[in-house]
Amino acid sequence: HRVLCIDMDPQANLSLLFNIEVKEEEFSIYHLLINSVRELKALHSSALTSEVITATNTGVDLLPSSQDLSGFELSVSGISGSRPLILKKFIEKSGLDEIYDFIIIDCPPTLGLLVVNTLCASGGVMVPFRPDEFSRKGLNHLYDVLDDIEDMGVTQIPEVLAHIPNLVDARRKQEMMDLEVIKEHLNKEWDGDFKMVSPFFNRSQLVKSQSQRKSVFDYQSKEFTPLQNQFNELATIMKEWSHGAS
Repeated sequence: HRVLCIDMDPQANLSLLFNIEVKEEEFSIYHLLINSVRELKALHSSALTSEVITATNTGVDLLPSSQDLSGFELSVSGISGSRPLILKKFIEKSGLDEIYDFIIIDCPPTLGLLVVNTLCASGGVMVPFRPDEFSRKGLNHLYDVLDDIEDMGVTQIPEVLAHIPNLVDARRKQEMMDLEVIKEHLNKEWDGDFKMVSPFFNRSQLVKSQSQRKSVFDYQSKEFTPLQNQFNELATIMKEWSHGAS
């Protein structure tokens, strides 16, 4: 499969995990998005999609982020076109959806225009969350945004493929209790028709791979096998959904 990752988070954590850090004079997804809007001609740069796409040593291509992306909402605030569809239209016009089998978009944890663009550009969404009260409220806000997108009628809303309890500390009784509360809440909201994968526990293996900027699949040790199986489960969910949607 040909896979493209798009980093829509100004913190650029996904890009950093690929050991890619956009320098001040270099281009990122921000410049490509701005270039795709005719009304922003005064802000256009010489950035080309083919040159911004970066091949990583994992076989996955990346459209990296940069701090410039934090100014995206302000940059497009005055345009008359549909601001929520900028990313979707960019992907379609550049033909990326024809080149790649899968496009995976990472977005920030705040429900601003970057996330709305990501949701409008996506066919499916995976929802990671922490098992606490703040995340329960955050999930409600996410579903409100999806309802708003549907009400706007500008595009089809993405299908929620899975909820992913993330960085769960099994030693903390309160977290496990909060996780059960969120499960019950989702079960009620979705009438039992929702998918939740097994929790990703805050294990040393996950911390190690992130700190070394490596994939969990780069490690041969058996201690990484459970984590690798969990990520394989997410990949299987995406593949099965993709085959059903095509």
